[in-house]
Amino acid sequence: MYNHYFAGTVDVTEIVLYVFFGFFLMLVLYLLREGRREGFPLEHDVTGELEPTPGVFFRALPKTYLLPGGGKLVKPDDSRDTHATQFKRTAAWSGSPIEPDGNPLTSGIGPGSYAMRADKPDMTNHGTTRLAPLRIATDYYTDKRDPELRGFALVGLDGAHAGTITDIWVDRAEFLIRYLEVDVTAEGGPTKHVLVPMTMCVVQKGLKRVRLDAVLGSQVAGAPTLANPDQITLLEEEKIVGYFGAGYLYATPARSEPAI
Repeated sequence: MYNHYFAGTVDVTEIVLYVFFGFFLMLVLYLLREGRREGFPLEHDVTGELEPTPGVFFRALPKTYLLPGGGKLVKPDDSRDTHATQFKRTAAWSGSPIEPDGNPLTSGIGPGSYAMRADKPDMTNHGTTRLAPLRIATDYYTDKRDPELRGFALVGLDGAHAGTITDIWVDRAEFLIRYLEVDVTAEGGPTKHVLVPMTMCVVQKGLKRVRLDAVLGSQVAGAPTLANPDQITLLEEEKIVGYFGAGYLYATPARSEPAI
């Protein structure tokens, strides 16, 4: 077989192999840089101090994103989109576990953590808010074969009464029930409106109630509320789901203890 040598023993096959190695190396460097577009610089696990910014080969170049609702966003911009967390370390060394300090449902760690998303509602392609209660989305309704949840009682995982369901929040884009609006009475305070994620609820039609298996009945009143009673923002969704999500680990002491 005839081999086409360019110089010495360097042939076409060897050149193609070197080109592939070079391409693969550049691809790895590119992915490393793009992976550092958000969330950098890093923080030291114990002291909280910012780590040194990586060199030019490991740092993404600023990129401008055009937002669908207007405006622009540049990343990376060295901003730290963080929120207040309440926790304490179980040991002084790096990598040690952390535990909630105070109310574990609002500590913002573990299953209760959330991202600092935009404090504005999610919109449909038609310019309407994606999530809305049925009192606003009057062209939506629940199936006639399903129970009318408005008027049902909401109970916690312990079966304790938490409040009364007054409305249903639907997803206009995916035709799903996202939240149940519940009137609860805060301890020592007036009645407040709380949204409860439908995905964490079980409808008990025969008992005319909805069981929330995330938190106790007494803990529902502590959930975050909406700034506007007729719309929910992306950030408010994060906080609400984070509050009830934390209940799967912190609602009762038994849930946070080992099974064995």
